[in-house]
Amino acid sequence: MAEKLILPTEVKVCATCSYWDGERQVDAEMKLVVVSDECQGECLVQEASKPGLHDVRKECDCLWEDLEPDEAETGNKADAQATRS
Repeated sequence: MAEKLILPTEVKVCATCSYWDGERQVDAEMKLVVVSDECQGECLVQEASKPGLHDVRKECDCLWEDLEPDEAETGNKADAQATRS
């Protein structure tokens, strides 16, 4: 079995950003993003090549956006507004 590195969601890496165009597999059931440790891709915001495991938490010019779909967030807002009415 190949070695694996599992990072907590608080660690924002390029491979988990919706603006990163690299080879990855998103496992929706397990809520994991799977990439090779040597994977490279393009940051669509910075227009630069970035490794998949590049930590972006301290990059000022990064517009990191979670791969998580917006549908759940929209549903929660609608539920909250309906409750207040």
